[in-house]
Amino acid sequence: MSIKLVAAAAVSLLSLAAPAMAQDSSLAAREIMTGSYSRAEQKLLTQLRSDQRPEVQLNLAAVYYATGRTEQARSLYEQVLQKDDVLMTVTTDRTAGSHAIAQAGLRYLSQRQHLASR
Repeated sequence: MSIKLVAAAAVSLLSLAAPAMAQDSSLAAREIMTGSYSRAEQKLLTQLRSDQRPEVQLNLAAVYYATGRTEQARSLYEQVLQKDDVLMTVTTDRTAGSHAIAQAGLRYLSQRQHLASR
């Protein structure tokens, strides 16, 4: 899958973009963008054990979506919505709130599910 994702969502206000970035590049954004989902997942799961930042959860949701685990992605989006909204860098020149990204991810999953059920 070569689609670049923002935490698995085609965020309408940002169009398609890279995964959510953090100042710490260990959040596996590069692996997600290149389709190395297994490596990205391992890095993110390790990071998630000690760091519950939304960008970690959103990037893991992108991995889950890309690997067909939509219910796990949905769960992570919902967890992000339970936290404070934080501004995140999604590309070098664009930012978005973690809630906006999570909401867009949930909408995207719902649209995909609706299309699949047709």
